[in-house]
Amino acid sequence: MRTIDLTPLYRSTVGFDRFASLLDNVLSHDVQSPTYPPYNIEKTGDDAYRITVAVAGFREDELTIESREGQLLIAGRKAETEEAGRTYLHRGIAERAFERRFQLADHVRATGATIENGLLHVDLVREVPEALKPRRIAIAQRQPEALEAEPA
Repeated sequence: MRTIDLTPLYRSTVGFDRFASLLDNVLSHDVQSPTYPPYNIEKTGDDAYRITVAVAGFREDELTIESREGQLLIAGRKAETEEAGRTYLHRGIAERAFERRFQLADHVRATGATIENGLLHVDLVREVPEALKPRRIAIAQRQPEALEAEPA
């Protein structure tokens, strides 16, 4: 396991504590991430993103999408079906339950989801509040001090 010292990052940044903690957490865990179901993350605009998850074999009512505490959770649970009378020679279509978590950046929220041809598309948008957008600060002109009358 590799250890990386993030102390210089903490010393030279202000307000990135959450990012540094997330980076430290990711680098310190030696857990292999799950590969099922496969997914894509794409940037569709300046502040727009799309997560596409392959959910072949799942119906809309068997999928849940939830956003909470800076995470997007996509889960799938197959309804119990009776498979009496079916004999599989090969079963390659995975229909097992899954749970996939995505860490969202600040001010990123899900705007909608669609399912098409076995692919679940979740659209995300980053909306920075007006108070956090950059603004120009004017430099005030220094007022000349009133000239004092010379004593006579």
